[in-house]
Order: sequence, then structure tokens, then C-alpha cells
Amino acid sequence: MKSLQKKAISAVAVGLLTGLACASAFAEDAPAADAPEVSPITANVTVASNYIYRGLTQTNNKPAIQGGFDYAHESGLYIGNWNSNISWINDGYGASSNPKTVAGVSAPIEMDFYAGFKKELIGEGFASDVGVLQYYYSTSGLPGIQSSATVNANPTARQAAGVNPSTTELYAAQNFTFGPATGFLKFSYAVTNLFGIYNSSGSFYPDLTANYDTGMFGVTVNAHVGYQYVPNNIVVNSGAYAGTWNSSYADWKLGLTKDFGGGLSGSAYYTGTSAQKVGSTYIYATPNGGNQGRGNAVVALTKTF
Repeated sequence: MKSLQKKAISAVAVGLLTGLACASAFAEDAPAADAPEVSPITANVTVASNYIYRGLTQTNNKPAIQGGFDYAHESGLYIGNWNSNISWINDGYGASSNPKTVAGVSAPIEMDFYAGFKKELIGEGFASDVGVLQYYYSTSGLPGIQSSATVNANPTARQAAGVNPSTTELYAAQNFTFGPATGFLKFSYAVTNLFGIYNSSGSFYPDLTANYDTGMFGVTVNAHVGYQYVPNNIVVNSGAYAGTWNSSYADWKLGLTKDFGGGLSGSAYYTGTSAQKVGSTYIYATPNGGNQGRGNAVVALTKTF
């Protein structure tokens, strides 16, 4: 280019400017290039060192493989399914702390089915969400439902009273966005017995989750607090199980999420609860009599498609 004569350069410049002017004149009339369509269906797969739900281990502090899919319509309606291996149901029936030990109980999988409506009704970044969630556990070997007298005599049987663990909850949530901070406030209400606990219909769970995008290396800080309320406490006045068997408790979580790009993310967090015990017996017990709601550190890797 440097060897070209000034006249040649001028001629080329005029031509280019003319072309640009013409292009500019017709730019508003030209159709915009079509953006790639976003699929209404997404899927996810997770490998985790432990499955913690509402502060309680669902796998007796062992790893979990999880996955599901979601379909979201532009109207705001959505449906989805999510699944994980579990062991807490058969663990409960075989726990050393449970006098109603039953052999042969099996329930290895949790399957969640949900549907609802989610829309930014208040404003951008503030999506309101209402729906129904069905926790389904395919079980075999469950004993018959125990009488209230049996449960009162052996209150640890609240976790192994023969009640179907499948649970239906209604929920309402309000999502929020304030710059780099996002999260939601949610309220869940059980219209059935809650996770196999005897006489627990009407349980509810309010929770608050907040996330803060640090803006560094794709790292987000995550925090959560919730309270699982379970009605109808059992009070035993004498004997080895004397005390108030209160299944309500608070739970919390603090951790980090790292976005690796391409739908891959990793997380590390610590959870804890105020889950109670009566005497030396935990209300939410592991097979060896430990606490399902003990402090736990968890790492997980998730791929979203």
C-alpha cells in the first residue's frame, strides 16, 4: 500500500466512503441477522461428594450422582424432573438408634417432578415463581403404618413409622437482582406427610438464598438459611425416650461456585443445622446413631446442556 500513488489512494478512499454512505442509507431497511434460537429445554448432570438437602445428608455422607431436565415456555410456564441416588429411607429403618428396625426396606432413588409459573411481574430481575413439587420415592419392604400409641412409646419410629416418604409441596418464591447480588426468598408448604414423618402434614419451610458475583475468575459467593417446621411434637414423660421429640430445625449453607465456561461449574460449600436429639438419640439419625444434620463440607461438579 505504501507504493501506491496519492491519486490512487484518493480514488480508493472516495469509493470506500461512497460505499459506506450507501450502506448506511439502507441499513435501517436491511433485515437484521437472525439470532440463534435458545432451546426451551435444558438438562443437567451433577457428581457430588454428598447429597445434602435442607441440611440433612440423604446418602449417609456418601457420594451422589444426580441429573434432570427443565422445559420453560416463553409464557412463564415450566415443568421439570430431577433425580438422585439416596439411602436415608432404608438407613432410617436400619438405624441402630431406631427400636423399630426393619430389614429389607429399599428406596434407592429420589425422583422429583415439578411444574409452575415463573415471570418477571414486578420488574426486570425480579421473577415471581409459584408451583407444585412432588418428591417420589419408589419403595419396597415398608412395614404397615404404626399406631399413634406405638409411635408415642418409641418416638424414634417417627422416622420409620411405615409412613410413605413421598411428599407433595406447594411453593412460592420471589427472585431478586441487585447488581452483582441475586437470590430468592421462598416458602414451601407440605400438603401431605413430610418425608415419612408420622402426622406431619402442614409442615413448612421458608428459606432465603443469596449469591454474590465477585467479578473475579468466575467465582460467586453463595449463602443460604432456612427453617424446617414440623408440627405435632411427641412428648414422652418417662422411660428411655423421655423428652420432647421436636423434628423442627434450622439449616444454613455458605460456599463458592466457580463457572468454568461451556456449561461446566464447580461448587464447594459447608452446611450445618440445629437438628436436635433427646438424651443420646438424634431425631434425624444415621445408621450408626450419628446426626444426619451434622456440619458437612461438600464439593460438586455440574454440567448444564
